[in-house]
Amino acid sequence: MSVHGSPTSAELIESVREWIERDVMSSTEGRLRFHSRVAINVLAMVERELAMGEQHDVDHAARLATLDMADDAEFAAAIRNGQLDDRLDEVRAILRVDVDAKLAVANPKYLA
Repeated sequence: MSVHGSPTSAELIESVREWIERDVMSSTEGRLRFHSRVAINVLAMVERELAMGEQHDVDHAARLATLDMADDAEFAAAIRNGQLDDRLDEVRAILRVDVDAKLAVANPKYLA
């Protein structure tokens, strides 16, 4: 439930993306068509982040907690200062899952 009701942010974004795909792309060419494609891709990324981002954040925090890290800054500092050198397999596994989550939002085709 949301105080803002319907349409939700996700629904609004989807509507704009679909309008650009359906109406704008078919009636443009050249630079405007290119920028329309960019806008469609950006809106699709936002849609995916709205759909998956909260769970990605929860999962990421849980992965960091397995290394006793509170946040990304602490994790990065621990990597830089060699604190996790004896746990590189765990670090790599966490980074791989994090990169996959980022790709799932940015461009899921890259995961294939």
